[in-house]
Order: sequence, then structure tokens, then C-alpha cells
Amino acid sequence: MKVYQTNEIRNISLIGGKGSGKTTLAESILMECGVINRRGSVNAGNTVCDYFPVEKEYGYSVFSTMLYAEYGGKKLNIFDCPGSDDFVGSAVTALSVTEAGALVVDAQYGVEVGTQNTFRTVSRLNKPLIFIINKLDAEKADFDNTINQLHEAFGNKVVPAQFPVACGPNFKSVIDVIAMKQLTWEKEGGKPVESDIPAEFADRAEEFRAQIIEAAAESDEALMEKFLMEEPLTDQEIHDGLRRSVLDRSVFPVLCCSGGSDKGISRVLELLGEIVPMATEAPAPVDTAGEEVACDASAPVSLFFFKTTIEPHIGEVSYFKVMSGTLKAGMDLTNANRGTKERIAQMNVVCGQQVKTPVDTLVAGDIGAAVKLKDVRRGNTLNDKGAEHIFDFIEYPAPKFQRAIRALNESETEKLSAVLNRMHEEDPTWLIEQSKELKQLIVSGQGEFHLRTLKWRIENNDKIQVEYEEPKIPYRETITKAARADYRHKKQSGGSGQFGEVHLIIEPYTDGMPEPDTYRFGNQEYKMNIKDKQEIDLEWGGKLIIYNCIVGGAIDARFIPAIVKGIMDRMEQGPLTGSYARDVRVCIYDGKMHPVDSNEISFRLAARNAFSMAFRNAAPKVLEPVYDVEVMLPSDSMGGVQSDLQGRRGIMMDMSSANGLEIIKARIPLKELASYSTALSSITGGRSSFTMKFSSYELVPADIQSALLKAYEESKQDED
Repeated sequence: MKVYQTNEIRNISLIGGKGSGKTTLAESILMECGVINRRGSVNAGNTVCDYFPVEKEYGYSVFSTMLYAEYGGKKLNIFDCPGSDDFVGSAVTALSVTEAGALVVDAQYGVEVGTQNTFRTVSRLNKPLIFIINKLDAEKADFDNTINQLHEAFGNKVVPAQFPVACGPNFKSVIDVIAMKQLTWEKEGGKPVESDIPAEFADRAEEFRAQIIEAAAESDEALMEKFLMEEPLTDQEIHDGLRRSVLDRSVFPVLCCSGGSDKGISRVLELLGEIVPMATEAPAPVDTAGEEVACDASAPVSLFFFKTTIEPHIGEVSYFKVMSGTLKAGMDLTNANRGTKERIAQMNVVCGQQVKTPVDTLVAGDIGAAVKLKDVRRGNTLNDKGAEHIFDFIEYPAPKFQRAIRALNESETEKLSAVLNRMHEEDPTWLIEQSKELKQLIVSGQGEFHLRTLKWRIENNDKIQVEYEEPKIPYRETITKAARADYRHKKQSGGSGQFGEVHLIIEPYTDGMPEPDTYRFGNQEYKMNIKDKQEIDLEWGGKLIIYNCIVGGAIDARFIPAIVKGIMDRMEQGPLTGSYARDVRVCIYDGKMHPVDSNEISFRLAARNAFSMAFRNAAPKVLEPVYDVEVMLPSDSMGGVQSDLQGRRGIMMDMSSANGLEIIKARIPLKELASYSTALSSITGGRSSFTMKFSSYELVPADIQSALLKAYEESKQDED
């Protein structure tokens, strides 16, 4: 393979909804470029892109697959991304290291929820976008309806650069308004035959061409002047202007093809090579120090490793982008994240499972892969002398579905943890947490199917039988009024005994409240003389404030740390449900000690019991985590979704419309969201999506609190 320079490289993410035909289109691209001789089939399970066993099992993409295509003197690095929203992490990774997205739309169904979801992801990442209307030869294909839907959903930035002469089984020609030619394919596809545009399509072609030229001219004053003077623009001027307009997202050009019959592919490749922005034109990435890093082949080498896979018969494959410099095989680089040296002994350009071509040189903006590196992880940066960058610019969406996981054979628990950590390396949206609080191993993902895929891989690839359980809820305990208690711990069993007595007052803590002064319980008044204050930010949220108000030496200062430990014991295991407690203020105001029998353990136990007694008398309440949820759905599903949210104790916060979808914002307890992704998909026929983000802890209703307390007491009895 020749060494492609930065201005000859185009990096593209092939994205779109499930079933839009991305993988089949990718097969046609590879066949058009001579990488493969025969186009594979998703149904047959023999495509270049979907080669992992789990992808063959389910029949569609789970991971993004890297391809390269050499066409027209340019190298196109293309990522075939999964269409399911459950695997959005792969699309986010690909979009973050490419300069544009090519959003594939099925001409039969137009704008689907998957199209909307993908567009939102691209917009959030502020990436340039090109639409490709695919399957124009399908029985129900309708180009005009699809364009109307694109306009309705995404506005007038959507501008056709091509349109078909006919759709459905008669699809064989497109009118290309940039070249102003009719392109016609034989039944087997391949190279088109150019001809003049038939008279009946001339007016429509001129209308679309005017839109394209105006979009191109708006990117450059000289071109705009020519446009206003009605001077013709050359094809190169249109390409250059359109590329700049695509870059600033002022236009979304529309291309046409049929990936299944190889019609339109060559022209799509040609146009992608012309109108997709170069890495040098895109905004320079910023490293963690805030420095912009120009895509400059003459600068010191800096590589960002954005993806790791474990591939059959190969092992660990690490994918990287050359952020700057010119990488040569055999170079020794420094891992900026881990402080180790790494030699890039051999590097490849990759086409899925079938082609891994060794190369000696990759320049800035290019993408490659290395096998079995010594100490490189996903997210690491490797630098040559003169570069000190660390990159961390990929932001993944928050999880939406959680389950506790355990190995059916307890002896495989440690092995399961290692497998899960490896899976997280491959897909960062699989989050793994060993919860000390819940005493469960929690896996989080983007949906039920996302976690079902994880389970399939563990059981079939790693031969570990696992079981999912509904995760426990991380409740919190707090108090709602002040209370006082004292406790004497006394134990005598020969020799030195144990003695410690602690008197304390607790009350709810809120930010900005005045320092404690005087409390009254019954007819007795307690005056606080503050000698010391400890403010503890609890790692599980909220605060614990402890005041030492002891006077007259009732308790020696050396026992105060033990008293604090005793209080923390109960903050870590609340008296009501065993959950973490939070937002409590404690005044230790009196006590007693013994000159011989008092020790740290005595005061720790006395403080623990005094705090428990006071806590139970302080009108304790259980708090539950509440999440902000935003649901995007078609209007005909509004009634069912609203009713379901209300049944989940949801509080509606706002309702609006955008891009043809209804948007509901609500606050919902985490307990009610355990299987929400599955329920929402069922209610809307898979035509919706949602996001969730932690909001706050709120009081649980009285009936739920009673049930929680009862369940906790029963569990303690079972343990006894």
C-alpha cells in the first residue's frame, strides 16, 4: 500500500438505525475497491464486518468494524457502526476519531427512531454529516417521501446531491446534480454509464443544483461573489466549498445508492472523497492540558489508542489514530498514561476479519492497528520525544440498565471479574462495579439487549455460566428532628474490664445552618460549649458534622477518635435498613470514663449504641435515589408512555416537541427504572429512546418505608 498523505485521507463513520443496510453497503464498498471478490450476506453470517460469534448469533452488528477503501487516489478509513441504540458506545468511539458521519437511511421506511437517535449522537459530538439513502431498489422504496421526512426532522440543511430516476425494482439510474449527469448501472451494478440528463428531469436537477451551489458558495466569499454574479462554479470549486459547508454543519448533502445491488457505490465513494473534511480542516483536538494538537505530519509522533478488541486466532488488537507526526514501524514511544516504553514493531491497516495489511508508515490523520502490545490500554496516548500529550476526548453516554451478576459456580467468581474487566476494555459502555454497599457485582449498560449480549459472550466464549439478578437499591437513611441519647458500655470479666459512657445529641444537617447553641428536651435544657468541630464529606453523599462539646474533662480527648469511629460505624450501616446514613449533625456533650477500664473499644461501642438510640428517636426516614429521565417518542405513543411513567411514581416535569418527536421529562425513583428500557420498547414498538441521570435523594413514601424496615428485620432474623 502506498503511503497516503494527510490531505489524501478521509475518516468516516458509517452510522444509522438498525436494519438500514450499513453492513451490506460496507460489503459493496469493499468489493468496489477490490478488497474482496464477493459480497457477503448478513443472513449468511459471512460479511467482513460482522465476524464476532455474537454478531453471527444475533444477525447484526455489536461492535464497530474498521475498513479501508482506496478509491480515486484517496484512502477512506470507514467504521461500520452498530445500528442498535444499545450499542451506541461503538458509534461514539468511531465518531470521536473520524471527521464525519455518513448516516444511512432505508428508502423504504425513511426517518426512523434509529435515524433520530443517531442524528442526536452526531449533533452532540458536533460532527459533520452526510446522508446516504440506501435500498432504493427495494419494493417499497420512496425517495421523495424520505426526503420530505428528512426535511421535517432535520430542516432545510438537508440538500440532495443526487436523486433517482425511479425507485423500487426499476432503480438503475440517478441524476447527479454536482456532475449534472445521469448515471446508469447495469443489473449487476459496478461502474455507471454517464449520459445527459433527460429533459423531464432537467428542472428538478437545476433546482437541487442551485441549492448545492448556494450551500457551497456560502463557505467562501469569492465563491459567493461568483454565485451572485451567476458565474458558473467548477466541479472542484463546488467540492471544496461543499466540504467547508459540511464541516461547519451548514449543509447535510444527500447521496443515493443500493448497497445490496452495488448501484451508486462508485459515485458515493468518489463524492465522499471530495466532500468529507480532511483531518487538517477539522477543529484540532485538545489534550488534557488544554493544548490544541494540530494534525501535522512533521510534528513529533503522538498516537491515541481508542479501541481494543480480542479477536479470534489473533488475540488483542489495539486500534489507534495518528494525532500528529509520521509513524514508522519499529519506533520506540512512551506511554504517557502508564510511564512505560512501547515499541510499535508492526502495524496494519484493517478490513474487518479478512484483511490486515502490514504497513511501514502512517501519517497524521491516519488510523491503524497493532497486535499484542506490551502495556497499552484503550484510552492511552503514546508519544515520541518532543510530545507530551495525553488525550481523553471520548465521552460515553450514561448507562440506562443495570443488573447484578454472579457466577453460578462460586469458584469462578474471580475469573468472571477478570472477564468483565476485559469486556469493559472492548466496550466502555459496559460498566463494572463491585459494590461494597450493596454487596453485589453490578454491570451497567445501554439496555437489556446490551447486557444480554454480554451474558452470551461470557457463557459462550469464556464458558462461565452466570445469572442476572435485579440489583439492590442504594437507599440512604437520615433524620428529620433532633434527639438525645446516652449509653454506658460496661463489661467485667476478670482483670481489666471495659467502661465507656457517651452522651450525645443528633439533628438533621443542612448547608448554612447556624452552629449549635442550646437544645431543650422535655424540661431540661442542654447548653453546647463547642471545643472542636469535624466536618466529614461522606463518600456516599451528604455530610456528617461532629462537635466536641465536652467540658470538665468528662471524657479524655484521646477517646474522641474512637467515639467518631463508633458514630461512623452506624453511618455506614444505618439502624433502619442497614443502608448508609447521611446529613446528620452530632454534638458529643458529656460522658464518663474509668481510670483503669476505659479504652478505645469501650467508647467506640458506647458511641455506636448511643447514636443508634438517638437515630431511632429522631423521626428517621429512608431516602431513595431519584433520576431525571428524558424520553423521546413518537406522538402516537404519548398516552401509553405517560400512563406507564405515572405507574412508576414518576413526576412529570416538562413536555415538548423537537424534530418530529415528543419529549417527556420526568423524575422517577431508581427502584421503578429497573426494567424501564424493556417496557418502553414494548410500549412504543422500539420507536423510542431515553436518557437517565441521577438527580437527588428523596424521602420514600411511608408504605414503602414500612416494607423496607420489615424486610430488613426479617433478614436480620434469618442471619441470626
